[in-house]
Amino acid sequence: MSVKNDVLHMLEQNKGKSISGQELAEKLGVSRTAVWKAINLLKEDGFFIEGVSNKGYSLAVSSDLLSSEGIRLYLKDQYKEIPIKVYKSINSTNTEAKLMIMNNAAHGTVILSEEQLSGKGRMGRGFYSPSKSGIYMSIILKPKLNMADSVLITTAAAVAVSLAIENITGIVTQIKWVNDIYLNNKKICGILTEAVTDMESGTINSVVVGIGLNVKTDSFPEDIEYTAGSIFKMNENKFIRNQLSAEIINNILSILNDIPNREFLEVYKERSMILGERVRYCKNNQWLEGYAQNIDSNGALIVFHDDGNKEILNSGEITVRRSL
Repeated sequence: MSVKNDVLHMLEQNKGKSISGQELAEKLGVSRTAVWKAINLLKEDGFFIEGVSNKGYSLAVSSDLLSSEGIRLYLKDQYKEIPIKVYKSINSTNTEAKLMIMNNAAHGTVILSEEQLSGKGRMGRGFYSPSKSGIYMSIILKPKLNMADSVLITTAAAVAVSLAIENITGIVTQIKWVNDIYLNNKKICGILTEAVTDMESGTINSVVVGIGLNVKTDSFPEDIEYTAGSIFKMNENKFIRNQLSAEIINNILSILNDIPNREFLEVYKERSMILGERVRYCKNNQWLEGYAQNIDSNGALIVFHDDGNKEILNSGEITVRRSL
């Protein structure tokens, strides 16, 4: 690790408290000049570091920049050493993840960015990813699962994110099939799962789970301003993005082990915002309507039509038709 990263790690561990330059130098085994240079580089990166005479340096409690050091503090012990790459700006974390897979990136590798210039959503849509207000993250997985179980990674990821939000903020969210997270009837998170297959064997080599979560986004483009939401408002003093990122990572890496036994599906159903509701869906370029009755063991949505016919949806888009 660089001196800059080492200094940031210590400042994150003691957020809001002052550490003298001499103490930092001694603990890291470097000169005070090297510490001073590292502090200045961190300030240039945007970290709010206060320097007080005779006290030392302090990372402000209000500092909320994403960093690998800040995230590692909250990771479970078994995940402390996973590769984490944080960008100031990137076109798409999912695109970068797929490039890293080509270079043999390890299972659990995480890519985050303060903003995405071309964030990717489902069905070829974009995902609005403004700077310093959300969590835009991709996790590279190399699951030892059969094809049927691998399909459930998307469903499991939705549960992992929903539980992470509740664990860190106390806020309970809902899940819209297949993988959108909602709060107060507004979408706050989208999940895009992309598989990388082995062309020779036809098996899944790696899976990229892309997560776009609005933590404190206060304005949206006109086309989504009435449907998109955020966990908090921009002016709320919530500085949790590193902690929440870590909890999402913890949950996703842990829940992979539960996919074969399907236990997470019970949580998925409990948090579903569509079960028991009338829904519309598109099939063969025709919009149909029915009653969302259940979610089966493969994550498929079971819809009953008024004429008694049953439809099992494995993928696609739905809209909820609530009675006014």
